[in-house]
Amino acid sequence: MNKIPKLFIAIDQNDINKAKDLIKKLSPEFCGIKVGKELFTVCGPEIIEWTQAKGFKVFLDLKYHDIPNTVEKACFAASEMGVSILNVHALGGKEMMLAAKKGVTKSSNNPYLIAVTVLTSMDQNAIKDIGFNSSVNDQVLKLAKSASQAGLDGIVCSAKDIANIKNELPEKFLYVTPGIRLRNNAEDDQKRIVTPAEAVKIGANILIIGRPITQAVNTKKILSEIIKEIS
Repeated sequence: MNKIPKLFIAIDQNDINKAKDLIKKLSPEFCGIKVGKELFTVCGPEIIEWTQAKGFKVFLDLKYHDIPNTVEKACFAASEMGVSILNVHALGGKEMMLAAKKGVTKSSNNPYLIAVTVLTSMDQNAIKDIGFNSSVNDQVLKLAKSASQAGLDGIVCSAKDIANIKNELPEKFLYVTPGIRLRNNAEDDQKRIVTPAEAVKIGANILIIGRPITQAVNTKKILSEIIKEIS
């Protein structure tokens, strides 16, 4: 597989024209594009094809979580679209992740397959509310180990989680980190956030950044500053 960028920009839009306008402000030389549930629900494969035609690598962030047979078929279909990264929810269990890997392996594309551990919007109180008694760190480690045992390429986690789990996972495991902000903001809906430089220093391989870039007055300037910061 071709080298993928260190930075993917989350295009969270429900309008295909606005999404395209945002993508046109970016450069495939510096970043890839993350297509999530909102954009994909509105635009479907069309936005994937258009974005790839512009030269961008695509991370399809749909977080598949279903019975193994369904996830296998979904991952095969996603892989056949030519995306560079796709993901599943580790909470779906090892059997589901093995099925996901099977679907990806069957494809002619074979993208990176990663597993979401604990969402960066969740803190200790949030995971307790859904019935987990372990700490966030322990929960992330359990799910990361399960993903590794299923043969996945890496995980999605907060950069803050990496230091606690890296020594117990494969050396070439990928760490994809959302919740990246240029500075801390007490009113942010993400709980476990870090700056780009902090994330890379901790060990993140790929950073996911959305609003700090897509809502910036000068998108190219902010993107350039971030690239310089993480290079």
